[in-house]
Amino acid sequence: MARRIVLAGASGFIGTAVAEAFRAEGDEVLLVGRSGPDVAWGDADSLVRAVDGADLVVNFAGKSVDCRYNEANRREILRSRVETTTELATAIARAENPPPLWINSSTATIYRHADDRPMTETTGELGEGFSVGIARAWEEAFFTPPLPVTRRVSLRMAIVLGDGSALVPLLRLARSGLGGAQLDGRWPATAERLRAGTYHRFRTRWGRQRFSWVHIDDVVGAIRFVRDDPRISGPVNVVSPNPSDNRTMMATLRRVLGVPFGIPLPRFVLELGSMLIRTETELVLKSRWVLPETLTEAGYRFEHPDLEDAFRDIVTGRHSGVVEPV
Repeated sequence: MARRIVLAGASGFIGTAVAEAFRAEGDEVLLVGRSGPDVAWGDADSLVRAVDGADLVVNFAGKSVDCRYNEANRREILRSRVETTTELATAIARAENPPPLWINSSTATIYRHADDRPMTETTGELGEGFSVGIARAWEEAFFTPPLPVTRRVSLRMAIVLGDGSALVPLLRLARSGLGGAQLDGRWPATAERLRAGTYHRFRTRWGRQRFSWVHIDDVVGAIRFVRDDPRISGPVNVVSPNPSDNRTMMATLRRVLGVPFGIPLPRFVLELGSMLIRTETELVLKSRWVLPETLTEAGYRFEHPDLEDAFRDIVTGRHSGVVEPV
C-alpha cells in the first residue's frame, strides 16, 4: 500500500536519495523547501495540510557545515536547523491526524572528540563547542515539544558516503600524490574562535583521529528499518559498525584508486587550505568514534559495513562523493 511521505530538505544529497528510494517503492512524496516545490517553509497552513494524515515525516533541512564558521554562517547553521524543526513540530501538533513517525536528521558530531573508546547511544558522552551546541539545540527542538501520537527518531549520522561533492578534494589529493593522512598539530587560537567554540584543540597524533562513516544505501536502509520497527525511538547512531581512522581511510582510498603513495598533510597546510576553499579543519581533524548500537541490537544488517567496499562502490561510478551532515 502506497504511503504518503513528507520530506523536508530534499534538495540535498541525502534527501534526494531518500526521495528517490521512497518513490521507487510507489510512495507519494511531498517535498518541503524554501520555495516548495510542494510546500514552502513559512506557509504554516500548507505544512499542516501536508503532515495531516501522512504516514511519515522526514527532515534533512539545514545549511551545510562545509563552510567557514564566521558569525553569519554560524547563525544560519543554527537557524536553518532549529527553525525548520520547530516549524514541523508546530504543524504536527496542529494536525488532526498526526503522522505516527517523524524522523529528523542529527549528527554524530554531537559526541566528544573520542580516540579512547567508541560512543554509543547509551554510553556516549556529548562534547562541547560550536558544532556540539548546534547538535544539542537541534535535538532539543525536535524532542521537547509534546507530540504524544508521533514516535520520534533523530538520526545521528556520521560522514555519509555517496553522491556529493566533498570526496572530490580527497580524490584529487590522492591522485596527485598528496593523499596521505591529515595530521593534527598545534595551531594558534584566536580570542574570537575561543569565544565562539570553533577552535579545534590538538589531541590526536599521526592521523589516528577516528573516522566514522556510513554509505548512503545504509542511510536509506536505516530509515526503512526504523520506519518498520515501532520499538525504536530517540537518538539513533547511523554509522557503519566498522569505523576506521584518518590514516587508514586515506590508505584505503589510495588502494581503491591504485595510487601507491600519498604525502601526509600537516595541520598548518590544512589550515591554510581550508581558508582557501572556505571550509574548516574540524571536519577532518575531530576524532569521531561512533558505533550503531541501537541498529545492530535491533537486527539491522548493513549493506556496506566495510570502508573499502563502500569506496569501491563509489569510485566505480554508482555513487560519487561524500557528505558531512553536520
